[in-house]
Amino acid sequence: MSTAAPSLFEYWPRRLTVVILCFLSALICYIDRVNISVAIIPMAEEFGWDNTTRGLVLSSFFYGYMATQVLGGWLADRFGAKAVLGFGVLWWSLFTLVTPPAAAASLAILFVARALMGMGEGINFPACYSVMGRWIPSSEKARAAGFLLSGVSVGTVAALLISPILIGAYGWESVFYIYGILGFIWWIFWQTRVHSLPSEHPNISDAELEHIRSGLPPVEKAPKLPFKIIFSKVPVWALIINHFCVNWGFYVMLAWLPTYFNQQLGVNIRDVGIYAVLPYVALFITGNGAGWISDWMIKRGWSITNTRKVIQTIGLVGPACCFFMVGQVETPLQGVAVMTGALFFAGFSFAGFAVNHLDIAPKYAGTLLGITNTVGTIPGVVGVLVSGYLVDTTGSWASAFFLAACLYLVAAVVWLLMSTGERIID
Repeated sequence: MSTAAPSLFEYWPRRLTVVILCFLSALICYIDRVNISVAIIPMAEEFGWDNTTRGLVLSSFFYGYMATQVLGGWLADRFGAKAVLGFGVLWWSLFTLVTPPAAAASLAILFVARALMGMGEGINFPACYSVMGRWIPSSEKARAAGFLLSGVSVGTVAALLISPILIGAYGWESVFYIYGILGFIWWIFWQTRVHSLPSEHPNISDAELEHIRSGLPPVEKAPKLPFKIIFSKVPVWALIINHFCVNWGFYVMLAWLPTYFNQQLGVNIRDVGIYAVLPYVALFITGNGAGWISDWMIKRGWSITNTRKVIQTIGLVGPACCFFMVGQVETPLQGVAVMTGALFFAGFSFAGFAVNHLDIAPKYAGTLLGITNTVGTIPGVVGVLVSGYLVDTTGSWASAFFLAACLYLVAAVVWLLMSTGERIID
């Protein structure tokens, strides 16, 4: 009597499902976050907002985003990422749907709605790091983190390309209603396909479970938060400073790039997505490619520390050089070239500082990311507001990008002097 051949489902690595669904949560997270960067143009025309008011609206998200980073990471590390991340996605999706009626009500209510949406999104990356810290072997960490974070660029590209079409056809409100539904669909797959720990998954093979355990020190649910130990480590401060500086430049681009092309370079709203999307395509390519390069360097004998230092330095100095060139930009094509170059090099950070949480503290990776990303969220509030103020007062976009470039160079010096790739927190 013959037996049936094993199905593809039986061969499919369960950790790959975890990584793909984390990638999709990041993609939806950024679609829901970036859509307002395009919608803000017709919204500002309808409600009579200047750039300073636009900056206030764009930054309101980050007040909530900052509030739940550490809590979300701790809850995921302590109780498991499945329920925590699932709740976060449902929460922010709900407040994405609420955005249009909030805007119609008043500026204050819109501010509150965007802040509440940010609270849900603040859970996303700490919870993703928490589950990946327990599912991904050391030899696959950079690739997995790079793929997760490339959801940022894919979500941004999707929002920038699709949003102008939806706005043109159905009005600016449509982007919030249509994108808001995606999180509810994602949640169904997350609930039925993922578990917080490999040992909890009913369908994982013995071979895959052994592969994960052999390539990763035992990492179960974290019993408590060693805050005193965490903040006593110099490499943690290297992570905090780099997260702040990297996010300053990234959030300035994320919030203001469509407006920059529209106001400074004369690109109309129908075409602004096409011009703004190319930099994020470059970010996707290098964000994934740097992970493979990083894992290859380690396999070839490079220490994790030296690998992270080299990759992260490229991810800082490269964008800084591009930002210094903004003052010489005169045409949309030149603008695309400079911004694409900036995010091309910035993608190396995905395999530099962004994966380092998993290197130095895998058991507390969610909590540690929550800590560094809380500080890294400050530029979402301050940087976006300061950039809008600088443009209004100086009349020059170069001033905003010059400041970002200087911060990138500071981060590079700090990283070279203070970072490590070794596990320092058990």
